[in-house]
Formats: sequence, C-alpha cells, structure tokens
Amino acid sequence: MASGLLMIAAFALTYSMIAKRLETTILTAPMLFLAFGFILSTTGIMPVAGAEAALHLVAETTLIILLFLDAAKTDMKALRTRHVWPFRMLALGLPLSVLIGALLAWPFVGHWPIIAILLLAAILAPTDAALGQSVISNQLVPERERRALTVESGLNDGLALPLILLCASLTANMMEPDQTNWFLFGSKQLILGPLVGAAIGFIGGHVLLWAKDNHTTSEPYEGVGAIAMAVCAYIGADAIGGNGFIAAFVAGLMFGDLVEKRCKFIFEFTESEGQGLSWAAFLLIGLVLVPESIHHLNASTLTLILGSLLIARPAAIWLSLTGTDSTPLTRLFFGWFGPRGLATALFALMVVDRIGGEYGEAILHIAVNTVWISALLHGITAAPAAKLYGRAMARRQQD
Repeated sequence: MASGLLMIAAFALTYSMIAKRLETTILTAPMLFLAFGFILSTTGIMPVAGAEAALHLVAETTLIILLFLDAAKTDMKALRTRHVWPFRMLALGLPLSVLIGALLAWPFVGHWPIIAILLLAAILAPTDAALGQSVISNQLVPERERRALTVESGLNDGLALPLILLCASLTANMMEPDQTNWFLFGSKQLILGPLVGAAIGFIGGHVLLWAKDNHTTSEPYEGVGAIAMAVCAYIGADAIGGNGFIAAFVAGLMFGDLVEKRCKFIFEFTESEGQGLSWAAFLLIGLVLVPESIHHLNASTLTLILGSLLIARPAAIWLSLTGTDSTPLTRLFFGWFGPRGLATALFALMVVDRIGGEYGEAILHIAVNTVWISALLHGITAAPAAKLYGRAMARRQQD
C-alpha cells in the first residue's frame, strides 16, 4: 500500500510539472491517470480492495463539487439571450442523444426492459470538458465555439441527472417490486432536491456578498465557503428525502447567478480543488473499475459504445443546431467533441448501488468501457482536430 501511494504521489507531482506542455499533445490528464490506475491494478502494486472504499467517497465528493462548480460558472442571463448554440444543444441535443442512443442500443440489449435501455442511454449522454481540454483551451478554435462546448459540458450532466434517477428508480422497482410508492419517492427526489438547493444557493450567495461588503471574509476563505455550500446542499436535500446531487447543481446555478463576477477567486479555488479530485477519480476508476470492465468488453458491447460516440451524439447535435448560423463543419466538430468522462462513470456507479443485479452491473461495465475508450479516442484527436478546425474557420473568414 505504501509503495503504491508513493508512486501515485510521484506520478501526480510529475504530471503537475509538465501539465502545461502536455496540453498541446495528444496525452490528456484523464487518459494518463486512467492508464496509470490500470497499470497499478494489473501489476498488483496497489491493492484494489482498499481502493474500492476510496472510490465511492472520492466519486461522490467529486460529483458534488463539479456539479456545483459547473453550474455556478454558467452565465444564465447570457445563455438565455445570446448563447443559441449551447442552449439548442442542451434543450434539444441532450434529449435527442438519449433517444437516439436508446434506439442504437436496442439491437444489443433488446431483452432489457425499455426503461433500463433509456437509463443506459441517459448515462452515456453527458459529456466531460476535461477530456476535451485541448479543444477548449486551444486559441486557434474561435472563442464562440470554445464557450459553447464549455457551457454545454458544464450543464448537461446536471440536466441529465433527473432522468437518470427516474429511470433508475423505475428499473429497481421492476426488478424487485415492493410496497414503496415510487411516484411519491420520485416526486420528493425531483422536487425537494431543487428546493433545498435553490434555498441554500440563494441564502449562501447573499451571506457571502454581505461578508464581502463588510470585510468579514477574504478570498481564501470564500473558496472554502463555496465548497461547504455545495456539501450543505447535498446533505440537506438527502436528509429530507430529496436528491443531493440535484440540490448541489441547483445551488450552484442560484449561487452563480447572484455573485456573478464579484467572487472570481471562488471559481479559481474550487476549480483547482475540482481538478485534483478529478485526477483522483480517474485514477481510481482505472484502478478499481477498468480492469474488471475490460473483461466484459466484447464485439457487441464495443459496437454499442462506438454507436454512442460516433452516431448518437453527432446526429443529435446536427439536428439540434439545424436552423442556426452554425456551419456543417461546426456541427460535425461539436458532434464529435462530446467525450464521456467522470459524469458517465460516476452516474453508473451511483446507479449500480441503487438497482444492482444484472442490469446495474451491465450498465456499469458499459459505462466504464465507454469512458476509457472515449478518453483514448477524444484524447488522441482533440489537439490535432482543434488545430485543423481553427485553421479551416480562419480561412473561411478570410474568403
């Protein structure tokens, strides 16, 4: 255990020292941390048994903070008035991704209940900006495109969550019918969660602004307060029967809308903390989940995954942006750069605990295999494709 922890710390230190240089290459942080975790597992350097408990804690904490952070960074006023592309991709593209994904999955898991197929498609729909960082940070790509991808990937995991929870609850009830009133349970999850999140985000935002105006706090403490606010929303909602993840997301939306650009350090602080948690989550996924999931990867599962990556999202994004000022090349570019990352893996991990059994384990293995395949494919293509797209758009503007 000690030697494994030492190697992890040394790997994280080494990556941190060359991270800026690696941003321009095909080697991304998710790809490297997934691979390193997998190597530690297969070589036996790090015992998997001890890491399983850590994975659940890190995964849950990471999801809470990232949902809050992504929501808080969103300029809701601008999204409603100027950001046509991300709005269309979220309002139309996300539902279409789920529907098309379910249709593509049907030939491979047709013996499953329809609700379980929809659950799988919904888990595979959210995208992760971390896997496409080479695109978002590449100055050759026009700012509007980079902003659209950032906003979409920041919000689509939170927007997909209610459907995932609903489908998971219905699937669990189909597998083991009980006396639970699932309509009441689902209503409490989807209503109390947002209410608690909105209340905490609203109160927390006003308290922080008051403290800032009265000089009772300073920037280092503001970041700690933001993270504590996300945790309060999660625990508070869970305590009264609401969904904590939805509460954290809504709290971030409310909080960000209130503080806007007055508390920039909060976003910098939480982003750095979120980065470290993200690296840890990818490493633990590679250590605990990838080795077992690879054993369940066969031709039909691979075809299903490639269909989700190469057909479902590209088709959904193309259709959602029809009628806008986006070019065909832009639609193709947006359609491809929808990598599946932490949200997909963490939602699947959450679902397997809820429904278990045949469907839960199968969904988890498909999701984990999708994540590492996406990390590989999108990581390799991110930097070169961004350069090609940026140059193509520059030439188009000159013509």
